[in-house]
Amino acid sequence: MVGDSYLQPIFLSSFVGDRLVQITHPLSQLFHYNPGPKHVSMQLSRSLSGLTNLLFNRRSNLDEVPNSKRKRLRPGKLSPCRPVPYHIKKSPYVKSRMAPGIASGPEVHDLKGIEHMRASGRLAAQVLSYAGTLVKPGITTDEIDEAVQMIINNGAYQSPLGYGGFPKSVCTSVNECICHGIPDSRPLEDGDIINIDVTMLTRKQLLLFSGDTSATFFCGDVDEEARKLVKVTKECLDKAIAICAPGVEFKKIGKTIHDHADKFGYGVFRQFVGHGVGRVFFTDPVIQHFRSNDGGRMVLNQTFTIELMLTMGSVNPVMWDDDWTVVTQDGSLAAQFEHTILITEDEAEILTKFEARHRIRVSSLSELSSASGVLCLNQNFYTSHPKKKTPFRVLSSKLFIFAICSD
Repeated sequence: MVGDSYLQPIFLSSFVGDRLVQITHPLSQLFHYNPGPKHVSMQLSRSLSGLTNLLFNRRSNLDEVPNSKRKRLRPGKLSPCRPVPYHIKKSPYVKSRMAPGIASGPEVHDLKGIEHMRASGRLAAQVLSYAGTLVKPGITTDEIDEAVQMIINNGAYQSPLGYGGFPKSVCTSVNECICHGIPDSRPLEDGDIINIDVTMLTRKQLLLFSGDTSATFFCGDVDEEARKLVKVTKECLDKAIAICAPGVEFKKIGKTIHDHADKFGYGVFRQFVGHGVGRVFFTDPVIQHFRSNDGGRMVLNQTFTIELMLTMGSVNPVMWDDDWTVVTQDGSLAAQFEHTILITEDEAEILTKFEARHRIRVSSLSELSSASGVLCLNQNFYTSHPKKKTPFRVLSSKLFIFAICSD
């Protein structure tokens, strides 16, 4: 039973990657309680969000958003769960359909590990950037997810797929959706904002490495209020990253974010946090995006995410019946940005920063059919950069060829 004075600690065990981990965070650090049966919320990352189905408020029946012409977000139809390609080594959670907990211990890397993390982060940034180019009125979030999943190849795949039973490759959170939106049949509308959350898991020899990132994109003609929210959310992330370095207290991240959000009257969600990431999808430390007294300091060669979410209105979350999608209680817009960072000698290196020279190109099948030097091998196509003759890989689909290339 949850009480308003003290919450007893609990211990959870689950498999993360290939090792058993134990979670020893006391409940008092993970939950916030206010009197009343519908006001309990969790302060957790995506890793434990499946446990919150009994703890969040449930959906409101109101269709209209107060003081807005925009209608509340409603779920569309879900297509079948995306399959994980047979040739890709699957994490244990794919078969178990259980969401692993947060592993104990930070992710600190040697030189090889850092290079692997850079590669995973770069791929995640490429995929996110490509997904953003697809955002336009009329496209469904399921079509975005389908296009992104086609990039899976050579041991890399989107970590959300199969995580705790999550049925898709990316999270697509539209308008008042705070996070963990499941791609479905709803077409994007002019004026929408959409967060796309990408996590790429790459295999290097016997180890797996994750790159985790997200961004909020504009769909068509977006009003100034929404643009300002998105802009300030990105500024909060940039400012938080700027203060990171060896020896810096983790709580300074939350203070930096909260201070900047307060200047514009935006609310900071406390229920979802950043986390260590690397060889394990979710591990210590828990990164809080609001003012707190949490201890802990950053160490050299450590990797973790900062993934803050802001809103114009209520910071109370409401979970849909799918046990994943979380929206604002009052229908107000929410925005999110995320990066995976590496603590270097005197600052933080953004591992998921997009660079134009590392991009994903798309060509039609008709364009590719006239290209020279195309070789079909194991159902993949290989060709070269049209000008510099730099090899790159492409994956075929029914409609398009997706190319991951480096200039």
